[in-house]
Amino acid sequence: MRLLNAGKTLFAKNGYEQTSTAAIARDAGSSESQLIRYFGGKAGLLEAIFNESWSGLNLRVQEALEGTQHGRDAILRLLTMMVRALGKDLDIAFLFLFEGRRMRGHSPEVLLSKGFQEFVKHVAEQIERGRADGSFRTDLDLRVMCSAIFGAAEGMVRDRILVQRNHEPEQPFTDEQILATFTAMVNGLAPR
Repeated sequence: MRLLNAGKTLFAKNGYEQTSTAAIARDAGSSESQLIRYFGGKAGLLEAIFNESWSGLNLRVQEALEGTQHGRDAILRLLTMMVRALGKDLDIAFLFLFEGRRMRGHSPEVLLSKGFQEFVKHVAEQIERGRADGSFRTDLDLRVMCSAIFGAAEGMVRDRILVQRNHEPEQPFTDEQILATFTAMVNGLAPR
């Protein structure tokens, strides 16, 4: 756990590329050999950080969905849960949005964590639910709707992080501003 916490803090502060395994081990009060033993290296540690963080959100999905009347309501609850979680942990928010979609090494692929893929699957399932129960339009492509919904939420959280990290003079978006805009956008996907 100490290696995960040290890695999360240092990756968020300095970036993945600029953070050495030696610095992570030192901050964790551990050794590089332990980091290598448990995670296989820096990339494995970053993947473990992502998986642990997304698994925490995924564990709360069923709780968030309880009592939802329709798919659109479920989407609003899921993305509210995500926005609030990322608002509470700025380091993980930064890593998700800035380090989580980058190519690593010589691979042309962007590796997405299993936890992220599972969360996106929950979102897609609720869009399908909404299409079936009449709370979402059926004339739009499911994948595009999922991308738009997720992209809008991530974009607003990303821009909030940029304002905070760059110490810009304007105030960063609040959760309430993000969620109000997000709700208006999702409601715009209701049938005409």
